[in-house]
Amino acid sequence: MDVMGDKATLLDTGRFVQPSDRDETGDGEAVDEARTRLAAQAGDVEATSVLGAMLLRRGDLDGAEPLLRAATAEGDRAAANNLGVLLHQRGYTDDAAGWWRIAAVAGSAAAAHALGRYHRERGDEPAAEYWLRQSAEQGHALGAYALADLLEHRGDTAAERWMRSAAERGHREAAYRLARALDRRAPHEDERAYPYEYQGRGTGGDGADNGVASGPGASGGPGASGEPGDSGGEAEQWYRQAAARGHQRAALQLGAILEKRGELKEAGRWYLTSAKDGEARAACALGFLLRDAGDTESAAVWWLRAAQDGDGNAANALGALHAERGETQTAERWYRAAMDAGDVNGAYNLGLLCAEQTRTAQAEQWYRRAAYAGHREAANALAVLLLQGGDATGAEPWFSKAAEAGSVDAAFNLGILFAGRGEETVALPWYERAAAAGHTEAALQVGIARLRDGDEREAERHLRCAAGGGSAEAAYRLASVLDARRPPTPAHELGEQVHEKTECEEWYERAASQGHRRAQVRVGMLAAARGDVVEAARWYREAAEAGSRNGAFNLGLLLAREGSEPEAAVWWARAADAGHGRAALRLALVYARRGELAEGQRWADRAVSLGPAEVSERAARLRDALRQELTA
Repeated sequence: MDVMGDKATLLDTGRFVQPSDRDETGDGEAVDEARTRLAAQAGDVEATSVLGAMLLRRGDLDGAEPLLRAATAEGDRAAANNLGVLLHQRGYTDDAAGWWRIAAVAGSAAAAHALGRYHRERGDEPAAEYWLRQSAEQGHALGAYALADLLEHRGDTAAERWMRSAAERGHREAAYRLARALDRRAPHEDERAYPYEYQGRGTGGDGADNGVASGPGASGGPGASGEPGDSGGEAEQWYRQAAARGHQRAALQLGAILEKRGELKEAGRWYLTSAKDGEARAACALGFLLRDAGDTESAAVWWLRAAQDGDGNAANALGALHAERGETQTAERWYRAAMDAGDVNGAYNLGLLCAEQTRTAQAEQWYRRAAYAGHREAANALAVLLLQGGDATGAEPWFSKAAEAGSVDAAFNLGILFAGRGEETVALPWYERAAAAGHTEAALQVGIARLRDGDEREAERHLRCAAGGGSAEAAYRLASVLDARRPPTPAHELGEQVHEKTECEEWYERAASQGHRRAQVRVGMLAAARGDVVEAARWYREAAEAGSRNGAFNLGLLLAREGSEPEAAVWWARAADAGHGRAALRLALVYARRGELAEGQRWADRAVSLGPAEVSERAARLRDALRQELTA
């Protein structure tokens, strides 16, 4: 076997690589560089260019420059491009552009891209577009992206084509921006300032429910997703591609889409990926997912991380968490941190915190600060505070400002304010605005107004909305409307079961089950009409025990009919004490039959004073008869 030389000689020539048990990338690069250097020293132009590029990447500009100049002199276009990069790094931008031009003319897509960027930085957009287009048409991803960015800045619709081209070649920012562009075009169920833009979920967001009758709450949330095949679904695909390549915001947006769709496990994974890469909003969103899953401690860890990175939403969430625990000083500190981060919700939440502690002056101060910054629910809360303090004049403009900005509660509260002044016609449009946005009590008020105007059809529509939203009063009034339309039903003997129920009775029962006393009495009456004594007694008793004098009176009638007059008298006494004239007359008759004439006369006197006229007339006759009996 012929020996070609010893190992040291072969290693120096690069034709032999000594085997090693260690797999070290650095050793491999050193060997590659040594091999390339030998080839360059032997006069290989390509090797000279490659070695110059290696040194340039390593930051050895002094070592790279002579090699790149030598290769450029031999006509190597890659070397000319890299020489331009080197000179640009040294600060010789115009000299760099000259070499880029040489390389670009020779067909270097990378140089054309660099030259296009150079011209754009100097404001020469026509030249920039020319060279960027040269680069993009050669399939250069960076060139396609830069061209798309230039065209998008001009509002040119061709921008999307080149953005797509760059994205298809693996440019992650292009993939993200393409997804955002598709999102803007996609139809969404809900309207947001930025389609699919994650805006956070936290306490104190605009849209919170904080009307006069109910306390402020929380709102907000990430975006929605489109169906596969539409622009929303395509946007998701590009978000996914960009996220898979490490794009933080794409991972955040993808997490938001998945969360909206209910795919919480995968959403959490993308939030985690983005959060670990330093995206504070993703850390905040991950905190909300963990909180919703019941892991408050882990949520607090991520919120803390996000808040320390300047996320105001996370600071608000931490404030709310500490407020729930009763740690008001810590809560206040985080709300202030949210304000410092530029989140106006911090001021609003400070107002809520002070209001809960009855620190009214401070609450007003923070509400004003948030309201002046455009926080509509703070404006509503400020108006409520002023109204509670008796300043209706000061409250009105803040209610108006909040309502015009879209606060549903403020629109309802403005309706209440005008109605309280007797300005029903002014109040109605505000009630209608709130009702159109789904406000239950506003829908009830509109229904009542329409009934008053005789528009039963519109009244029924609004009452159905309010009743469906849980308003017991609306359910009762709707049932009354339907009840008035019913044909008279045949009477039934007590004890005779009739199981069929009408729609109006179902609405009465819904109101009754929510504690509406008049509805309970009415359900009892309908049950009695069907012959269901047990059901009738149950509803009468429930209403009576809740303070309904009609319920007590009717329960007394039912018990008396069943032979329990002593217990009936107890309920009639309760009804009469509450101002029920018929109950007082019944008691007068009971005591008269028992021979307790003085007591009978006392209740007859009571019935005369309570009325109504028919009862007063009968009670007066009974009283006179008892008086004659007593004096006989």
